[in-house]
Amino acid sequence: MESTFFVSHGSPTLSIDESLEARHFLKSWRSQVMPPGVRPKAILVVSGHWDTDIPEVNVIEAPSVNDTIYDFYGFPQPMYQLKYPAPGAPSVARRVKSLLFEAGFGPVCEDTERGLDHGAWVPLLLMYPDADIPVCQLSVQSHRDATHHFNMGRALAPLLQEGVLIIGSGSATHNLRALFFDNRPPPAWATDFDNWLKDAVLSRRYDEVKHFYEKAPSAKMAQPWPDHFYPLHVAIGAAGGNPISELIHTSWSAGSLSYTSFRFKAA
Repeated sequence: MESTFFVSHGSPTLSIDESLEARHFLKSWRSQVMPPGVRPKAILVVSGHWDTDIPEVNVIEAPSVNDTIYDFYGFPQPMYQLKYPAPGAPSVARRVKSLLFEAGFGPVCEDTERGLDHGAWVPLLLMYPDADIPVCQLSVQSHRDATHHFNMGRALAPLLQEGVLIIGSGSATHNLRALFFDNRPPPAWATDFDNWLKDAVLSRRYDEVKHFYEKAPSAKMAQPWPDHFYPLHVAIGAAGGNPISELIHTSWSAGSLSYTSFRFKAA
C-alpha cells in the first residue's frame, strides 16, 4: 500500500441513505480512490467506536468470520439486517500487537470474540461490498492524547509494505448533541473547525493537528470527546509522520456532521 486514509463515517444511516453524498463517495472507492488493480492483502481499521484503557486488537481465527456489531439504537429496522461477514485477519492483528509492543506501548490485548463495529463495517460495506478481504480492528484510548495515537501510527507504518490497508475511521466533526435535521446550513462552529482542519492537514501542520484542542477554533464544540478524532492521528503517523496529504471528500449531514476525509502518502 502507498497510502493510509482517514474516513469520516458520519451517521450509521450511511449504510442505507442514498441521499448522502458520502455514501456515493465510498461506493466509488475502488474505481476513484484506490490505484487501478490494487487490492489490499488485509484491512486494519482504527475506529472511534472501540475505546479501551490499553490498545486491543480483535483476533478472529478461520473458519469464523467477523460478527457485525449493531452499536447504534433507534434507527430504521433494515439497518439491523445488514451483514458484513468479512474474514478475520488474525496474523495481521498479531503483527499489530507485536509492532506496538516493540515500540514501547506495553501490553496489547487480544479480543477473540469482538467483531466489527459500525465505524468499520458501514464504510467497508460500501468500499468493499463483497466482504472478501480479511479485516481486523485496533482500539483507541480516549484518555490518552493525540501524540499517543500519532506514535501508534508510526509504529504501524511497516504494515503498508506488507499490503495492509490502514483506515482511520472517525468523524471530522462529532457533536451528537448539536445535530439537526432541517435545511439549515452547517453552523459556524462546525465550518470553522472543518475549514481549519482541511487547511492544517493540507498544509502539513501536523503538530497543530496533534494539539487541536489548543490550536483549532471551536474544537471542544466540534469534538467534545476525542475518540472520533484520534483515528486521524493514527492514519497520519502510519504514513510516516509527515506525509503528503490529499482531501478526498467533503460533505455534510445532520446539520453539523462533516464527512471530510483524507489520503496520506509517505513523503
